[in-house]
Amino acid sequence: MQSNTAAFLMLTFWLAMAPALSAQTGEVNSCVSCHLEEGEELAVPVEGMRNDVHAQNGLSCADCHGGDPKAGLDGDMDAAMDPDKGYIGVPSRKDIPTFCARCHSNTAYMRKFNPRVASNQLERYKTSIHGKRLINGDEKVATCVDCHGVHGIRASNDALSLIYPTNVPSTCGRCHADAEYMADYDIPINQLTSYTKSVHGVALLDRGDLGAPACNDCHGNHGAAPPGAPSIAFICGQCHLNNSELFFKSPHRVAYEENDFPECETCHDYHDIQHPSDEMLGVGENSICIECHEEDSKGYATAIAMRNQIEFLKSKMSTADSLVALAERAGMEVSDALYQLNDADDALVKARTQIHSLDLDNIVNVTNEGVTLADAALLAGTNALSEVQFRRKGLAVSLVFLLILAVGLYLKIKEIDIKHPLR
Repeated sequence: MQSNTAAFLMLTFWLAMAPALSAQTGEVNSCVSCHLEEGEELAVPVEGMRNDVHAQNGLSCADCHGGDPKAGLDGDMDAAMDPDKGYIGVPSRKDIPTFCARCHSNTAYMRKFNPRVASNQLERYKTSIHGKRLINGDEKVATCVDCHGVHGIRASNDALSLIYPTNVPSTCGRCHADAEYMADYDIPINQLTSYTKSVHGVALLDRGDLGAPACNDCHGNHGAAPPGAPSIAFICGQCHLNNSELFFKSPHRVAYEENDFPECETCHDYHDIQHPSDEMLGVGENSICIECHEEDSKGYATAIAMRNQIEFLKSKMSTADSLVALAERAGMEVSDALYQLNDADDALVKARTQIHSLDLDNIVNVTNEGVTLADAALLAGTNALSEVQFRRKGLAVSLVFLLILAVGLYLKIKEIDIKHPLR
């Protein structure tokens, strides 16, 4: 019964889809009708093509698989799937990249559909870890269909696409988080779990921030490869430009090269990147500076000095913010002080960024700018509160005066009433 129902639904789908396919290709597609008649398994590709970007652009089965759909209209499937007519059928895994590249590497052909689509994916894929392993006979590695799908490939800007930014981690994780599948490879399988808890993963997956990096932003797309230690700062620098530039000019850059340390990753980790905090700086319990710098070393002293500058500015800002907020609640005009506090906060952000330079003089200069602004806001808040007190005292004096005046008027009226009583 279920089989008959499924067949009926598939037939209904074909009847609805056939006019659209005819309009796109100019012909009735015997591939579709035959696959629908041969059962659910063979009907899956037809169902998938409903939302496929290729079908939406007027391409049909034969454009990828070859053959002659017209020859099958009279039921001659051998003629429709004749290799002499270009029939390829299902390509082997090792041939999938070149199979897709027949069109996607043809710049002139691809320009008819989307001039912005790159036509060098195959060349880049061959440089990737996946591509190199596939060439050497490892057919478990990812090919085009593992990342993009087979029938039902959606445009990259479609939220249901396997390569839509919010779906990329799970797409990569289908292989890289599968312990059994990855058993033959000497790489971790916790990348997806770590990423979902990271500052990047939370931004992308929880908050829907499409500007947050996913796997492909750091590792590449078709040319996917793990970044080498000396190139990590360049990768992070695509987004964190100021931090990257400061790092390249810092003593850390030379030390990291000499010791083959992986630049940003050494302090911030990689898949499990957490939101940086001031606790990371200095020599406290959660400091990362003391992992390399021993007590009494120059680096140890610099870490203490940088942390002290940051904390001093934060303390000044906190005090000023409390007074300004108190004055604002009292109804005083404190807009200038609020602007000064906002600028002081910008200075704090700049100081935290300057830490990557390890230039204490620069950090002192920036924090001093923030302290000056915080002091100005503190003074404005203090003056505003003094004005509040002055106004309150003036109001109290005025109330006493008015009370005395009221009492005097009352007594005077009383006196008049006694001398001239109403009759």
